[in-house]
Amino acid sequence: MALLTLKNLTLGFGGPPLLNEVNFTLEHGERVSLVGRNGQGKSSLMKLITGALKPDDGQIKLEDGAKLAHLPQEVPDHIDGTVFEVVAQGLGDTADLISQYQQLSSQIQGEQNQVQLEKLEKLQQQIDEQDGWRLQEMVNKAISHLKLEPQLVFNALSGGVKRRVLLAKAIVSKPDLLILDEPTNHLDVDTILWLEQELKHMGNTLLFVTHDRAFLRSLATRIIDLDRGELKSYPGDYEKYLKQKAADLHAEDLAWEREDKHLAKEEVWIRQGIKARRTRNEGRVRALKRLRAERKERRDRIGQVNLQLHEAQSSGHEVVKATHLDYSWDNQPIVNDFSLTIMRGDRVGVIGPNGCGKTTLLKLLLGELKPQAGKIKLGTKLQICYFDQLRGQLNEEQTLAENLCDGGDTVRVGEQRKHVIGYLKDFLFEPERARQKVSALSGGERNRLLLAKLFTQPANVLVMDEPTNDLDSDTLELLEVLLMDYKGTLLLVSHDREFINNVVTSTIAFDADGKVRSYVGGYHDWLAQRPQPVTEKSAEKPKKGKPKSPAPQEKKRKLTYKETRDLEELPQRIEALETEQSELHERVADPSFYQQEHTLVAEVTERLKSIEEELETCYTRWDELESLAS
Repeated sequence: MALLTLKNLTLGFGGPPLLNEVNFTLEHGERVSLVGRNGQGKSSLMKLITGALKPDDGQIKLEDGAKLAHLPQEVPDHIDGTVFEVVAQGLGDTADLISQYQQLSSQIQGEQNQVQLEKLEKLQQQIDEQDGWRLQEMVNKAISHLKLEPQLVFNALSGGVKRRVLLAKAIVSKPDLLILDEPTNHLDVDTILWLEQELKHMGNTLLFVTHDRAFLRSLATRIIDLDRGELKSYPGDYEKYLKQKAADLHAEDLAWEREDKHLAKEEVWIRQGIKARRTRNEGRVRALKRLRAERKERRDRIGQVNLQLHEAQSSGHEVVKATHLDYSWDNQPIVNDFSLTIMRGDRVGVIGPNGCGKTTLLKLLLGELKPQAGKIKLGTKLQICYFDQLRGQLNEEQTLAENLCDGGDTVRVGEQRKHVIGYLKDFLFEPERARQKVSALSGGERNRLLLAKLFTQPANVLVMDEPTNDLDSDTLELLEVLLMDYKGTLLLVSHDREFINNVVTSTIAFDADGKVRSYVGGYHDWLAQRPQPVTEKSAEKPKKGKPKSPAPQEKKRKLTYKETRDLEELPQRIEALETEQSELHERVADPSFYQQEHTLVAEVTERLKSIEEELETCYTRWDELESLAS
């Protein structure tokens, strides 16, 4: 039985339907990427599946007892608690027990009483019964990898950090179906790589939307394409989808061309003279009416964004020369003895972990910050434009038109003036939306509006901070081509590996050893050239399932003969299970896996689930026996 089934699902908001009698099934263990242009209804489809929206018609069937978790694009209101408490909510009832245990533990660290100790012991017993300590370790692991501070209050965080918290909550909940809407937004490269591996090895079913093509290629075992209300499945990887989608669009063009020629021929016939009208076939007239209706209902494709950069007069040949820069913030070094020369026409990428100082480095290079040591020399005739990842250049309470022309009705684009309605149409905004407030726009629409505002300004130095978030793949590829053809100088901060690879000519990287270095080429060139980290002898790997409990240990006893044999055999048993698990994960990661018969797919996914349960049992037993033997 399929995990999720959509049958004749319809949804609309007054205009053409976002979903038009959609049918779709999702099998256990699949990792499916939902693709489509901005505004086609991808987020709405996810909300329908989770129950946040109700369909106009049709059915949504989730397998009985299946657990679902969702990372939405917008952060929900009314979420209270610390980061740890919010993430731990993904554990269900166990989260309340752990929270109570932590609060009571902190209260009795000083003055203790018997009632509190008994309550603490009871809580510990309940947590033990629910395997709560292992689950707590899962929470701590997710918080650590997503670079969160567990004690911070959720409501005090920025929007991007809040989404990371909700992503951690969704992961630790171990759902049967995990739905992720743009999970890589606000994540650095290292965290994205961790997330890829985590999602591959979780073994659950995944439905996700992403603009990150490298992330999509790594994870997706099937693509579903949402286009003009229709949902079509493309088995296999992203490359196969691109080829088949192009073939489908070409076939559609040919079919439309034939239909248009036939309609034109019939229109000529119906308008012939009196003699022809007297003898005309009524069946042919009815067929013509049907052709007219079909042509009227045809939904044309969304056009392409008309991206044009208006370059200012050329800057000097040398744009920036940095010599032996030193800069620290709160005694934390950002750069140390860093030198760099940026020439006119260079396209420089900046990569590194969140919070490492990428924005600070840009401000140093552009003369907005004074280095504590070293020199910055800026070139002549510089005209700089910024793309801000936080979209702070957009006024939320103003309309789209007001953000572009500040009360007028024309926009200056290069040497010409253009009506704001026509200019917005270049960025796929319909005329009626020009008077809509920015606060009502989706993430992708805000990015397009910011690009529209940015490209009205002539520039010979373009600074772009995470420009790819929420853009659909078509717009992303157009932006790539535009930046590759740009004759000015580009400084680009991005965690999108493919975008960096395709656009930049050199890369500034914040390396793992704390040094900032410059490399020729893009992301993969940096991987090949960067210094390899010095490996240290790692501490013994902590065993899964080992409880971290402050409660007193029971009096130890000697192992029985059977227990001694079990302790000797468990490592080999665990190794065999982990080997089988690894082999099955490799099979599942192969895009062709889901093209087999359903019974074979179900057999493998069920075996993976049973291996995970058996491993947990083995680890728990191993911990018990080792503690007795020590």
